Amino acid sequence: MAFTGCVSVAYNNRGLEKSELGDYQGAIADYTKAIEINPNDAEAYNNRGLAKGKLGDYQGAIGDYTKAIEINPKNAEAYDNRGRAKLSLIDNQGAIEDFTKAIEVDPKDAVAYLSRGIAKLALGNQQGACQDWRRAAELGNKSALEIIKEYCQ
Repeated sequence: MAFTGCVSVAYNNRGLEKSELGDYQGAIADYTKAIEINPNDAEAYNNRGLAKGKLGDYQGAIGDYTKAIEINPKNAEAYDNRGRAKLSLIDNQGAIEDFTKAIEVDPKDAVAYLSRGIAKLALGNQQGACQDWRRAAELGNKSALEIIKEYCQ
């Protein structure tokens, strides 16, 4: 069993390298192999979702993030990533729900606050967006400061 886990990790790591090089199709193939070897590899699902998102397959990415969350419901990164994929599909309410869950899991997730603010603004909730951006800035997100200057003065 330990050997199987090592092989799965090796495929996942190779997928990461391919993603770094922009070979997202190759990365997806490696992540898929890692998942075949270890169907409970939440990290491989999350990473495959990232690669699918880079290729514009947001629905496929959402499916992978959802599986990663099923395996590990305390995975704030998978909620963040799924929320961003939903933003790309203009599912702002769904994105807000995912970013809120990411914040519940990790209250110091500045990226989730920043992204949730973007989704709130898209739905016309500027006040709520500004609250989220201010929290992101408090947590050290420098991008939030620029957004606050533009939308919250």
